Amino acid sequence: MDTAATELTKELRAKGYRLTPQRQFVLQAVASLDHATPESICEEVRRTARGVNLSTVYRTLELLEELGLVTHTHLGHGAQIYHTADQPAHVHLVCRRCGRIVEAEDSAAEPLVERLRADYGFETDVRHLAVFGNCSDCAAAEKAE
Repeated sequence: MDTAATELTKELRAKGYRLTPQRQFVLQAVASLDHATPESICEEVRRTARGVNLSTVYRTLELLEELGLVTHTHLGHGAQIYHTADQPAHVHLVCRRCGRIVEAEDSAAEPLVERLRADYGFETDVRHLAVFGNCSDCAAAEKAE
């Protein structure tokens, strides 16, 4: 088990939850996959535990998110993606043309965050922020066309 999954396992136990094999497998999958959908998490879990189904993965992800161990973001019309909550806050830049996802530092959104706070009193959680457009490669290709 990698370090992130080990830390998440300790946190789960510290919050009074039993560490079932299914929970451990889901934690490991979220920690090892980058921008993982519930389906890709389930696929990863099934490599070790064939009997785990998608509804178990969804229930486990819901619990882990309630406990603050994982977080999710919506990157378009597809399924939400998950990653461990101990990752630094970041903004997702999603290319509409090629589907590439770039993680930008949360400070890149600071002017927007400050404006929303000043104008609306709104405290923004950038971990759930996705910005859609074209990545630099696709923008260059589009100009060349």
